[in-house]
Amino acid sequence: MSDGTRTRGGARWSAGLWTVGTAGLIAALPWAAHGRMPDRLATHWGSGQDAPDGSMPLWAASLFPALIWLALAAIVFVAQRRAGDPARSATRAWTAAVLLSGGVLLGGAQASVVRANLDHADWHQARQPTVWIVVTLAGAVVAGVVGWLVHSRGAASVAPATQEPSGPVLEIPRGQRLVWFSRITNPWLHLVAAVAGLVAVAALVALVSGLATAGPLWALFAPFACTSLAVAGCATVQARASERGLEVAFGPLGWPARRWPAEDIESARAENRTPAQVGGWGYRLSGLGTTVMLRSGECLVIRPRGTGGEFAVSIDDAERGAALLNALNTARHG
Repeated sequence: MSDGTRTRGGARWSAGLWTVGTAGLIAALPWAAHGRMPDRLATHWGSGQDAPDGSMPLWAASLFPALIWLALAAIVFVAQRRAGDPARSATRAWTAAVLLSGGVLLGGAQASVVRANLDHADWHQARQPTVWIVVTLAGAVVAGVVGWLVHSRGAASVAPATQEPSGPVLEIPRGQRLVWFSRITNPWLHLVAAVAGLVAVAALVALVSGLATAGPLWALFAPFACTSLAVAGCATVQARASERGLEVAFGPLGWPARRWPAEDIESARAENRTPAQVGGWGYRLSGLGTTVMLRSGECLVIRPRGTGGEFAVSIDDAERGAALLNALNTARHG
């Protein structure tokens, strides 16, 4: 299976999990606090008005925003599906931006509605949650920008590797510069990050809506948020070889990164490795040196000068990357 296929599969699973999880969270929030809510919930406030001017029964306040979210997600998925192959990769960035920002917006709005109605006997007593509306809008903008940056970066980094000549050591034509680039994603690690992220988001939404005290919720939010970020950072890796040397970047945004100047790389090769050989998945230290293991199989292995150890990363098209690094090494020291 190609890296592109794995990446698309992981993205589809993550998008599906985000869609279903967000819909469930939106629908469940009012029911989770139904014992502390009035029979009807204040759901609308006029511009500049502190008192509500519209309400819904609890079941409608629960289902209506969830249905709006599902309808929005369906429109996005259909538009993405109908886009032709050349346009599909270009639309992934705005698809991610719409899904992330829309989910945060509707989930935050539902949490704000629940918080406004909490512990009131009548919906007329609810007051407009202005602060939480502002926080929700800001969060939606940030989520949309992050989604756009992650997927536009990935879409822009797909093709160059196929344009390199093949061979154990590349011949670099005089006056020309060659660049090799490869990117790989582990969809299972993305799913783990997405699940942990949903738990963190659910805890944060419950905190915003006032369903529980801050202490236990922060204790739940912090570890799951850290786990989600850490696993997401290990789920994608990209490698770039050029006359400047080798750069291996982690995570969907390509940060953090490790760099070796071309003159500091003694040799490079392609080698098959398995998680069992290096001690598991992710960033591993073993008798073979340092290995970034995302899947079994082909790895790019370099030996930096003066370190006595090796660095390896599981990546597609590793042989051409090693060939380019060896060619640069030969040109500098030949």
